[in-house]
Amino acid sequence: MVAPRKYPDELRERATRMALEARQDPAARVGAVKRIADQLGVHPEALRTWVARAERDEGLRPGPTTAEASRVAELERENRELRRANQILKSAASFFASVPD
Repeated sequence: MVAPRKYPDELRERATRMALEARQDPAARVGAVKRIADQLGVHPEALRTWVARAERDEGLRPGPTTAEASRVAELERENRELRRANQILKSAASFFASVPD
């Protein structure tokens, strides 16, 4: 179960957009994330994480996009389930192979 989000989506989008715009201006770049986070009442590290994710999604920063990361997580979950099912089937096969007729 997913924990409820501390900040509404609208605030996240607005803060991220403001930080990205501020970081494009060389004069306002230094301390932009902290300044905007303080103005909006958001924790600076949360905003820094949102900005990094937005930059990865836009291709401005190396790393997996949000869609890629969720796809990888889904495939890893499916892989765990399949490994577990295979282990159960192997155990059942060895059990029934050792049972006398």
